[in-house]
Amino acid sequence: MSSSRINRFNKERDALNEVVMKYAGKTTKKFYNLDMHAYEDGALPGKTKEMLGLVASFVLRCDDCILYHLGRCRELGVSDEEVAEALEVGLLVGGSITIPHLRRALMAWDEMA
Repeated sequence: MSSSRINRFNKERDALNEVVMKYAGKTTKKFYNLDMHAYEDGALPGKTKEMLGLVASFVLRCDDCILYHLGRCRELGVSDEEVAEALEVGLLVGGSITIPHLRRALMAWDEMA
């Protein structure tokens, strides 16, 4: 995935969220708000929470979510080593079925650099 593909992903995600919000009821709006605030600093720093989100997304094999959390990790200053270790935990939990997602995640991480 090239950086231009990552940019396209981000633009498409933004456009899709606009459509969702056009139709969103109270439940959807509350869910989006809850999701946004769950990653703020608290007892755990936001950086750690983004890595947790990355691992959960990785184990669930959601490529869109993986890309989103990788981007947030990059923005928050997560190091190459931290991402690699977080994804290794995901690999142990998720098993060999996550290997294709590991490949795509690390390729995207490199391209975000």
